[in-house]
Amino acid sequence: MARRSGPNGRAFGKGRQVIEFENVSKSFWTGKQHKVILDHASFRVDVGRSLGILAPNGTGKTTLINMMAGLEKPDEGKVVRTSRISFPLGFMGGVVTKHTATENARYIARLYGLDPDYVEGFCRWLCSIDEYFDMPLGTYSQGMRARFSFALMLALEFDIYLIDEGMPATTDVEFNRKAGSILRERLKNATVVIVSHQAQTLEKFCRQAAVLRHGRIHMFDTLQEAKRLYDYEAQG
Repeated sequence: MARRSGPNGRAFGKGRQVIEFENVSKSFWTGKQHKVILDHASFRVDVGRSLGILAPNGTGKTTLINMMAGLEKPDEGKVVRTSRISFPLGFMGGVVTKHTATENARYIARLYGLDPDYVEGFCRWLCSIDEYFDMPLGTYSQGMRARFSFALMLALEFDIYLIDEGMPATTDVEFNRKAGSILRERLKNATVVIVSHQAQTLEKFCRQAAVLRHGRIHMFDTLQEAKRLYDYEAQG
């Protein structure tokens, strides 16, 4: 099978497609305290095994998902990525707010080596924002920007989709119906990693789950097992 490359130049071949954290530590100074996100944590996400991560608010869910995407680097250890990994849902990096959705969609398509006509047409159809698609992103409401970001992510077809519950959400019912249907179809052949502080958010997508607590990732085979630890820690 011919090898193919992602936008970061990493080749994709027959090897196991994963995100793997190897002895990773990450922390930062809040101005008042030293906040530890990961403390020498090691775990792996395999393509084909969607993972939900339960974590209380303020424990570093967004930082963790950004590290998976390569947007943030660990202080120590290594993050190995051998698959096509999406940017986090809601992440607007790479787009230019003074440019229109049309211009941004076509630019991102070229960046990923895809057909600009297809990516533009797909996003235009899914977003359904009419003339606003030809207006600068800087004029969009938060909901419209979330719709464009979600549409762009779905247009690019990744092996692993990253979803952070803290990202801006869309309240448009028709968009949610169409996007949810497409995502469910994609997940027949792809994988999702979603971080949330609520187990109900994970139930639609994941069977395998983990708990992020005090800088450690506790992996479980089922969401029910992870939820038991999560609820126990919350009561402690």
